[in-house]
Amino acid sequence: MLVARRGGERRAGGRKRKKDSTEGNISAPFSSSSSSLQLNISCREMSPFALGIRNQKTFRPKKNAPAGDKGAQLKKYIDATLGSGNLKEAVQLPPGEDLNEWLAVNTVDFFNQVNLLFGSLMEFCTPTFCPTMSAGPKFEYRWADGVKIKKPIEVSAPKYVEYLMDWIEVQLDNESIFPQKLGAPFPPNFQDVIRTIFKRLFRVYAHIYHSHFQKIVSLREEAHLNTCFKHFTFFIWEFHLIDKGELAPLIDLIESILLAY
Repeated sequence: MLVARRGGERRAGGRKRKKDSTEGNISAPFSSSSSSLQLNISCREMSPFALGIRNQKTFRPKKNAPAGDKGAQLKKYIDATLGSGNLKEAVQLPPGEDLNEWLAVNTVDFFNQVNLLFGSLMEFCTPTFCPTMSAGPKFEYRWADGVKIKKPIEVSAPKYVEYLMDWIEVQLDNESIFPQKLGAPFPPNFQDVIRTIFKRLFRVYAHIYHSHFQKIVSLREEAHLNTCFKHFTFFIWEFHLIDKGELAPLIDLIESILLAY
């Protein structure tokens, strides 16, 4: 069994696992003929999938963009460009803007998107149904944050996502990492923190596609998931936020999204 360690977390490949009957085939969302990849609407504009509009549930309270005039201006710019329908252009750094400011505001947005997506699946993603945090038969994630949990531990998928979202919230609420005051500097390791956040958010998408995609199809809400992930993909690719090896569980889907544009 191949084990790669990154940042105190373990990703295991080659582990045999009985395929769940609902895991299904995730090739559909990245078929070249799939209409879901041709959507010209943003994740933010679509109704959440069944989405807990059945119960209005989110996994965590929604986070607000960094405070200050600059954060508010960038948030308005994001909403306006996403409304134009071109997700690839919408993720690009606006002319004259600071890269770290752009990364900060978008990170909060992507946290909220994943928060909403996973919140809608909480009744399906349970410790019984998902005893490990996996992304298909070859990838399993174990949790460590390097502070409270230093040695990677195996936990259920919902517990892993709980740890993950808790950790991200701590980063977002830390003003030494995400400054709230106008003109306050970002720390030297800010972009490293951003990369870790996006790497971990990706794992939630990987689990959803491999373990719950057929349930989402049954709810007829795969277009919403695909559009959110397409937006996420363009952003991480534009700013080189995740190593390609980490993207392996969904690399076919990612390449089909990029090739389509």
